Amino acid sequence: MSATSHDTHHDDHHDHGPPPGITRWLFTTNHKDLGVLYMVFALIMFFVGGAMAMVIRAELFQPGLNLVDPHFFNQMTTMHALVMIFGAVMPAFTGLANWLVPIQIGAPDMALPRVNNWAFWLLPAGFVLLLLTLFLPGGAPAGGWTMYPPLILQLGDAFPFLIFAVHILGISSIMGSINIVATILNLRAPGMTLMKMPLFVWAWLITAFLIVAVMPVLAGAVTMLLTDQYFGTSFFNAAGGGDPVLFQHIFWFFGHPEVYILILPAFGIVSAIIPTFARKPLFGYSSMVYATASIAFLSFIVWGHHMFSVGMPLSGQLFFMYATMLVAVPTGVKIFNWMATMWQGSMTFETPMLFAIAFVILFTIGGLSGVMLALAPVDLQYHDTYFVVAHFHYVLVTGAIFSIMAAVYYWLPKWTGNMYDERLGQWHFWLSTISVNVLFFPQHFLGLAGMPRRIPDYALQFTDFNMISSIGGFVFGLSQLIFVWVIIKCVRGGEKASDQVWEGAKGLEWTLPSPAPYHTFEQPPVVK
Repeated sequence: MSATSHDTHHDDHHDHGPPPGITRWLFTTNHKDLGVLYMVFALIMFFVGGAMAMVIRAELFQPGLNLVDPHFFNQMTTMHALVMIFGAVMPAFTGLANWLVPIQIGAPDMALPRVNNWAFWLLPAGFVLLLLTLFLPGGAPAGGWTMYPPLILQLGDAFPFLIFAVHILGISSIMGSINIVATILNLRAPGMTLMKMPLFVWAWLITAFLIVAVMPVLAGAVTMLLTDQYFGTSFFNAAGGGDPVLFQHIFWFFGHPEVYILILPAFGIVSAIIPTFARKPLFGYSSMVYATASIAFLSFIVWGHHMFSVGMPLSGQLFFMYATMLVAVPTGVKIFNWMATMWQGSMTFETPMLFAIAFVILFTIGGLSGVMLALAPVDLQYHDTYFVVAHFHYVLVTGAIFSIMAAVYYWLPKWTGNMYDERLGQWHFWLSTISVNVLFFPQHFLGLAGMPRRIPDYALQFTDFNMISSIGGFVFGLSQLIFVWVIIKCVRGGEKASDQVWEGAKGLEWTLPSPAPYHTFEQPPVVK
C-alpha cells in the first residue's frame, strides 16, 4: 500500500481546488503549500534576526555610544544567532526541499504529508517561546548561542522557555528530515537510481541524515543543563564534581555537523544553477556526491577545533587540526568542479547565476579563513575575536543565504508561473554583494588586531573598521527590502514564464512553470 493512499478518500473537495482562506494553510498536507509556508516563515525570521543585527551594528558604530544596555546587547548577539540559524536558514532550506525534492525525483508528494504539516507548525510555536524570553524576568539568553554553562544558568524564569524552545525546534527538524529521507529512499520514480538524482536531492539526503544524527545530541545537552538547574545534578557544575568543558564537547559534537547542515543544501542549489547558465552538464557528478558525503562524515570528527583554547592535550590538538584541514579536500573538489562547469560554457548572467558565482567566490574566502582557524597555534590567537565572526559570516551569509536567494530567483518562475523583474533582481544582487563585503571584510582586520567578539564597547583603535562595517551592515539590511518587493511583485503577476524560462538552456525539466495542484494523490504511483 502506498504511503499516501490513505489520503485519497478522506476529502470531497479536492477536485474543487484548495479550501478557502486560512484553512488551506493551517491544514495543508501539500508539499508545495508547505514549502511556501516554510519559506515565508524563514523570510520573516530573516528580518527579525536582521533587526537584531542592526542593533548590534548600531551600538558598534562608535566606541562609548551606549545606545542600548550592555546586557541587552549581549542578548541581541545571542538571539540573532539562534533566530538566523534555526529560524531563517534551516527553514528556508527545508522549504526548498519540500517544494523541489518530490518534483525532482518524480514523487507525488512527500512520503509523510501529515508529519510535514506538523513539523512546520512546531516552528512558529518554538519561536514564540524563544522570543518570549525577551519579555520574561531574567531575560533572554545573553551568553552566546552556544549556551555555555555557568553563564546560561543565570537566566532565571526565562531559562526553561529557552530549553523548551530548543527542544521543539529540534523535534521539528528531526521530523522534517525523517520525511525527506523517507521520500527520497521510497518514492523515486521507476528508473531513478541514487546516482541519477539531481545534486540538490543528494545534498538534502545527506543533510537530513546529519540532522537526525546530531539534533538528539543537542537535546541531551540542554536537558542536562535543565537538570543541573532544577534537579540537583552536577553534569557541568564544578562544585558538584562536574565539568563545564564537558558541555562544550557535547554542544560542539552537535554544533559542528550543524554548520555543515547549514551549507550542504547550498552546494546542491549551486550545482543546479551553474550548469543551467553555463549551458553544460555539471562537471564531475559522482565526485560531487562523494565529496558531499565525505564532508558530512568528516563533520563528526572535527568538533574539537572549536575548543583549542580550553587546555586540550597536544595529541587532541593535532588530531582535530589535521582532521579539520582534511575537510578542505572535498570542499576544494566542489569548488574545482563548479569552476570546470563554467569553463568554456556559454554563460549568461541572470540574477540566479550572479548569486551562484558570488557564492563560489565568497564562500571560498570563508573556506580559506576556516583553514587558518584550523591551525591550533594560530587559533589560540584568533579564538573569540572578530576574525571568527568574519569567517563564519562569509560561510553563512555569502554562502547559505546567497544560495537561498539564488534558489528563489531561479525557481520563482516555476513556483508562480510569472517572471520576476530582472532589473530589480540585478539591483538587489549588486547592492547586497558590495555591502556584504563592506560589512564583513573589515572584521578580518579587526580580529587580527585583537578585537574580541560579543562586546558592546571597544578600544579606540578599532573605530574606523567598525564604522565601515556598520555602514555596510545598514546598506545590506536595506537592500533586502528590494528582495521582498521582487517576490511580492512576481507573485502578484508579471510576464508569464515560458516553457524555456532561461533562454536556450538545456535539461531544465525543473524550471517548467506548473500551477500547483491542490493535492497530488489521485493516482498513487505503482512502483514495480
